[in-house]
Amino acid sequence: GYKFSKQTHTIPPRSDMCEITRDDGSSRSGVVRKEKRAYFKRKWPLVDVIRALTVVIVHFLCLLAPFNYKWEALRFGLVLYVLTAVSITFSYHRNLAHRSFKVPKWIEYPFAYSAVFALQGDPLDWVSIHRFHHQFTDSDRDPHSPKEGFLFSHVLWIFDTEYIKYKCGDRNNVMDLKKQWFYRFLRRTIALHILTFWTALYLYGGLPYLTCGGGVGGVIVYHMTWLVNSACHVLGSRSWKTKDTSRNVWWLSLVTMGESWHNNHHAFESSARQGLEWWQIDITWYLIRLLEVLGLATDVKFPSEFQKHKLALTS
Repeated sequence: GYKFSKQTHTIPPRSDMCEITRDDGSSRSGVVRKEKRAYFKRKWPLVDVIRALTVVIVHFLCLLAPFNYKWEALRFGLVLYVLTAVSITFSYHRNLAHRSFKVPKWIEYPFAYSAVFALQGDPLDWVSIHRFHHQFTDSDRDPHSPKEGFLFSHVLWIFDTEYIKYKCGDRNNVMDLKKQWFYRFLRRTIALHILTFWTALYLYGGLPYLTCGGGVGGVIVYHMTWLVNSACHVLGSRSWKTKDTSRNVWWLSLVTMGESWHNNHHAFESSARQGLEWWQIDITWYLIRLLEVLGLATDVKFPSEFQKHKLALTS
């Protein structure tokens, strides 16, 4: 096992990040499920159209990759996948959404910026939805509840922002991030950064870099993130008593950068380390641990032995 520094902290008793209310001021209780709307028989707001087109275009470019193959472009795509996937898990997820550790702003902001190119939204949007997911896991108010079907939790939820708003109400659970100019700036300018990046890809390497690079890299990071929301609530094993369907899926741990130890995560959501056993691969944790050893990551949180014993299925 690892020897942790004295700066590490156990996870405090679970509590909601912020008080979250509906538009009418009502609380999380007593919500009646709204009948799922047909995707092809409703009005599509511009934001939903943009999201759907982005996903479709990236997948289309990936399908064109065999016809525009260049090894250097594919290599770039694989590097893009690794960098953006780690940025999502390190920054958006463990640092911003769960505050499982702290790093200086000169480390925090570049990782958050890199995560933008995973095409999963700006930090305010991503973190807000993820905090709602943990507050209302597997309930009618879960933004991507697995109870509404595998495809819904995997991808379809992304294309219905009105349904998300109906479930969650106003997104007042990211005030800690809204106070920071950098995250407000990214929210206002995210489209500019993404369009500039993809234009630069084409100007540098033409169709091979758009398809083998951006297309392949984008599709991999899409589905590695989405599988955590879908497959990790259906497949795999459970080690902890949680009030949800979260599961650990060992064969996804490498490609998801450690995110597929999902039952571990839902049991101890503020833990910086999700692969709690020495053999549970968690690349994101290895990066956090390296920064901790270098004195750059502080307030690194872990579950206490008492917390583990309390939730262990074998206890």
